[in-house]
Amino acid sequence: MTTITKAYSQHAKIRAEKTAIHTEDKDVTYREWAEAVERTAAWLQSRDSCNRTIGILLPNGIDFLQFFAGAAMAGWNAVPYDMKWKTPELQKRVALSKPSIIVTTEKSFNYLNEVFPEVRKVGDCLQEIAVTHVTTITPPGDNPPFYTGFTSGTTGSPKAFVRSHDSWVKSFECSVHDFGLDETVHALIPGSLFHSHFLYGAISTLHLGGTVYLLNKFSPSQTMEWLGSCPITALYVVPTMVEAFLKDGQSVERTFKLLSSGAKWTEESKAKIGMMFPDMEMIEFYGAGELSFVSFLTGRDGQSKTSTVGKPCRHVEIEIRDRSGGVITSPDEVGKIHVRSPFLIDGYYEEEDGTIEGIRDKDGWATVHDMGKIDKDGFLTIEGREKNMIMYGGINLFPEEIETVLARHPGVEEVAVIGMPDTYWGQIAVAVVVGHAEKLELKRFCKEHLAGYKIPRRWLFVPSLPYTTSGKVARAELRRQMESRV
Repeated sequence: MTTITKAYSQHAKIRAEKTAIHTEDKDVTYREWAEAVERTAAWLQSRDSCNRTIGILLPNGIDFLQFFAGAAMAGWNAVPYDMKWKTPELQKRVALSKPSIIVTTEKSFNYLNEVFPEVRKVGDCLQEIAVTHVTTITPPGDNPPFYTGFTSGTTGSPKAFVRSHDSWVKSFECSVHDFGLDETVHALIPGSLFHSHFLYGAISTLHLGGTVYLLNKFSPSQTMEWLGSCPITALYVVPTMVEAFLKDGQSVERTFKLLSSGAKWTEESKAKIGMMFPDMEMIEFYGAGELSFVSFLTGRDGQSKTSTVGKPCRHVEIEIRDRSGGVITSPDEVGKIHVRSPFLIDGYYEEEDGTIEGIRDKDGWATVHDMGKIDKDGFLTIEGREKNMIMYGGINLFPEEIETVLARHPGVEEVAVIGMPDTYWGQIAVAVVVGHAEKLELKRFCKEHLAGYKIPRRWLFVPSLPYTTSGKVARAELRRQMESRV
């Protein structure tokens, strides 16, 4: 079978001295990379393990990618954990994913080793790997799981999802056919490898034979510095990073692709970043950790379809369904988005018995309960998450629509709209705003762009919003914070 690491041995032969990964501290060639991954795979296969799962609690760096790729080559399942999690948060994720070993830094080891008996220092592991003799690495079985990730946590309750090799191997075709990437790509990865968007960006680049440029942690100024000094041809971002670039104000003259995933980009932000980088090609794709790629929008289409997230990616089918499950065929009618593709996860881990709960229906379709519509030209628009909908007097309000309007106001830096209980209306829309705008001017602004019933009934002004690691507003946490103020 084809695995996400199968191309490494070929790269080591035909581009042995080409840089595979460039970091602030070190460069690794494809010859060195293939050898390191093979040794790591051999080291893992030499260990006794009932579930062949490794937890990775490391900052961005070559070590993180080496353990992730080595696990995949060995037929093991890798589980990245977030370095920002507190011990109770980590305990929940470890209980869900059940690793037999956790690799971490010496600093983290010193306070985690009493809580997690399976934790190991990365330095000790690398020393053992360096002297591991590579004979024959047993190939993975029939499309085994290689990656466990976690939902973003906007609800406050994490879910662990499991992904098999085929899903990413097929996704690599999207990188080639939809995004126009190949072995010449020089991809800058400025975000945390814990986030699947940035991890995929790195692993797909290594599959293609390109060069990964990896920041230790996100910095707008350092991203711009590398963009100017390194031969970058692709930059992976989420929209919150774009806002940071705009605030930083640096500009670089370079032709490159900007690949954005995550929350929907505002039209104003796209226009501003386009002016900052006139030679840049914007590629925005919609997806989810469970679904992978769903649709993509290029700069060419984006001129007339700025409110959409594009057309289906290669190998992807999309249906819009009504509340009874029937397929909606009329253009621009809102319903629940369903997806069928080879990129879907295997399912979610069941914490009690460790089994995997699939997400596909009997015909292979799946949903993460996003609401949307398809226009007459086949372009998909996201209205919002079903769970975020506000039931205002029997009318469905999508917070995302209201947020998009408010984000256009020059006095608004950040905004989130949440639903809060109301004895008369059932729920009301509450706008939580970061910025210097006054409530009255924001209400007037909304009246110009929204129907009256969509205008928030309450307004709260805060210094900052809580975010998840993947750059999304942590709505459950925000709702908890605001309950005492409404």
